[in-house]
Amino acid sequence: MKSILVTGANGQLGSALQQRANHHPEWTFYFTDVDALDICDKVQLTEYVRANGIGYILNCAAYTAVDKAEDNAERCMRINRDAVRNISEVASEHGAHVIHISTDYVFDGRGQRPYREDDPTAPTSVYGRTKLAGEQALQEVLPDAVIIRTAWLYSEVGQNFVKTMLRLGAERSEVSVVADQVGTPTYAGDLADAMLKILAHPVWAPGIYHFSNEGVCSWYDFARKIMEIGGRTCMLHPITTDQYPTRATRPAYSVLDKTKVKTTFGLEIPYWLDSLRTCIARLRDGETV
Repeated sequence: MKSILVTGANGQLGSALQQRANHHPEWTFYFTDVDALDICDKVQLTEYVRANGIGYILNCAAYTAVDKAEDNAERCMRINRDAVRNISEVASEHGAHVIHISTDYVFDGRGQRPYREDDPTAPTSVYGRTKLAGEQALQEVLPDAVIIRTAWLYSEVGQNFVKTMLRLGAERSEVSVVADQVGTPTYAGDLADAMLKILAHPVWAPGIYHFSNEGVCSWYDFARKIMEIGGRTCMLHPITTDQYPTRATRPAYSVLDKTKVKTTFGLEIPYWLDSLRTCIARLRDGETV
């Protein structure tokens, strides 16, 4: 029986994993957030892993406030790099496997084709630099870790672009959305499914993998479909990145090449629009917008 620690369990991805845990009665899950387990505290983490016989760690915890990170670099580095090093060292000491979640922000967004795992990294923000530092710390200590870079994550839980657009669509008659940043949305439920399939795979295959939903769109395209599916009549205006300045630089192009993860683990990844419909339907069925 696998004993699996999930960190960041109250976030979007951690919540999606919790929703799917009962599909795997053969595994024992330990869902924790910072209140129950501070991964920045190596002594506490070591004791937790030892006491519960943890064999797998799914690290969904991160500092993800991209703009705030520009003014909180030290805290961001502590969570996104130092805590990841703690996880890697504890896992190495106890013979545990790690699946760690990273981001498209490790790239500068100047690419012209979907980013592959071996493309040069060049983060342009504090968030991106700390996430890359976390990847490097993990691979240095635990070379057999699985790292999954993802992008544009959303779900029924917490704060994200989908829920923000649905709220603004109900509150306002007009909304402006950036149209010159291109990528692919990732439904947290689909990423959670992929992580569980990687766990269930008969062969542990370490390395860096890219995962998002299939297809490509801009934030403006994404917003239009959110309004349409969500039944919002709000008028949308496409704008440029220059017209919507932010503290941290966003990648202009963050489409990820998912060939490696699909071929290695036999994954079939849903098209982004289909998953968006699933998420909004679930919001209608019970979650508050």
